[in-house]
Amino acid sequence: MRLFSMRRWTGCSSRTRWRAEPVVTGWPEAGYLRFGWNGETYRWSQAARQIARKVADDAAMQAKWLQCEGTWFVGVDALPTAADGSIGGVSLPRPVRDRIGPRTDLHPAQLSITYLGYPRPRAGESAAAFRYRRDRDAAHMDGLLAEGTPKRRFMRERHDWILGLPLTETSQGASPLVIWEGSHRILQDAMISALGDFDEDLWARTDVTEIYQDARRRAFAQCRRRPLFTRPGEAVLLNPFLLHGVAPWQAAATASGDGRMIAYFRPESRESGSDWLRQK
Repeated sequence: MRLFSMRRWTGCSSRTRWRAEPVVTGWPEAGYLRFGWNGETYRWSQAARQIARKVADDAAMQAKWLQCEGTWFVGVDALPTAADGSIGGVSLPRPVRDRIGPRTDLHPAQLSITYLGYPRPRAGESAAAFRYRRDRDAAHMDGLLAEGTPKRRFMRERHDWILGLPLTETSQGASPLVIWEGSHRILQDAMISALGDFDEDLWARTDVTEIYQDARRRAFAQCRRRPLFTRPGEAVLLNPFLLHGVAPWQAAATASGDGRMIAYFRPESRESGSDWLRQK
């Protein structure tokens, strides 16, 4: 079953056709999808890993992206994937394409790498912010950027979804992705409350800090925290409103010298603000 939406389009002829829209519909109640091991996904992960190693070893990239006292390579847009998600001549795997639909507008993937000892304090991070990183997995909804002093939250980005593809073998305690099951419903309702009465052009200037923080607290209280341990050949797809973060590296966890590598895609949505905000 394909979960991206389909819309009728007549184009320049009278013949009716259907085209895929980027928003994924029919999300499970938990707010995410897991893709089991697949050969195409594994081939993609191995092609990406070879290139990711070079990126992670590059001195300029390290100077820009290595944070938290050397325990986190942030790597935004650092992996040179093509606009269709391919890398090194290997296409984005079919199980993923069947869910998200055809895309030719994907950004270079984020290369997120954690290492033994994560987390350590990030440069400029307050003691309270570090405690939140350590004790609450730095849980967040993507697109709500913190700005100014004190930090205030604004909707600066709208994503269609978040796709994670692991590149390295690790044990389960090596800083896995963490999600709060069903939290997308709480966060989406909060954003509708905060932004639903405003024109989309005003969203980036609308302070949603208190509404977001209250929704986050309710998600912690009401939703199950679940680590999503994944291996090369698997993948996860997250609802854009889902609360998620990165777990601390456990003392007994193991990984290769490459650390725990995950490639992430989170494309900007082409949907109207109202359609995106109220997506099902």
